[in-house]
Amino acid sequence: MNRYILLLLIALISTINIYSQNGIAQINAISASPYIPQYVEWGGEKIMLDRYDMRERFDREMVSFCYGHTNTLMVIKRANRYFPILKPIIEEMGLPDDFIYLAVIESSLNPRAQSPAKAVGMWQIMPATAKEYGLEINDNVDERYNIIKSTRVACKYLKKAYEKYGSWITAAASYNAGQNRISTEMTRQLQSHAIDLWLNDETSRYMFRLMAIKMIMENPVHYGFAIRSSQLYPQMRFKEIEVTNTISDLSQFAMDNGISFSQLKDFNLWLRSRKLPIQEGGSYIILIPYIDDLFYSTNPQEVYDRRWVID
Repeated sequence: MNRYILLLLIALISTINIYSQNGIAQINAISASPYIPQYVEWGGEKIMLDRYDMRERFDREMVSFCYGHTNTLMVIKRANRYFPILKPIIEEMGLPDDFIYLAVIESSLNPRAQSPAKAVGMWQIMPATAKEYGLEINDNVDERYNIIKSTRVACKYLKKAYEKYGSWITAAASYNAGQNRISTEMTRQLQSHAIDLWLNDETSRYMFRLMAIKMIMENPVHYGFAIRSSQLYPQMRFKEIEVTNTISDLSQFAMDNGISFSQLKDFNLWLRSRKLPIQEGGSYIILIPYIDDLFYSTNPQEVYDRRWVID
């Protein structure tokens, strides 16, 4: 059976008719509460969902993602482009694969994301953390926007947190709230795991958002997200150009390499001005996309995870 027809049948079966006293239909709804399993696994930890707070916190995030259709759809589309970049680094750095969902929660996989607290990039790294881990930030360069370098920094932070707590979920919570806050509250509340702490709403939800988005992205169609392969954002191939001399005009540099300044910025967001000063002995890697990959008609459009699509 065509999967579109199956989805339509599910929607029709799920329709709830609410009638007034005279029998006239007033509301037709196809909203159904998402399925909640007995337990979820994240970062190698098994979280039972029988206790009232565990179940209801997880349920809240499932409802939020399932009915916040715009953001969830965008995340799945973007994942096809960015997961192939992020996952090999996460594996190389020795973290569980599930940490790829931390980037989803932090930025919705938007590499241009900025927070009011001045955290930026796909991993929402703060200026102090960036400098602590060796990322360059100045008027011309902000390596928090460099997807590869910022992913490595995020992994280093999380590994350090795991060494401290012995729990990947608690390490994830510390990424959101800070290790000082998590450690202080664990001491004050006499708990050994962040999931059992009374925390601010953002951090309390954060852990369950990670679990919920993993569950949905592992089976989107089950939760009503029907996407065709051609609707995913395609992966890009790049030429890596090492530059060792100052570039005084990045617009001209882009034109010399067959792309626009706008396209140069799209794939090298860490470039923060119209020039790139380079000190003697220094160098940077600039990504230049293959021209064919810029167009849907000529991009191979590989599907990273077949579970995301219905064709």
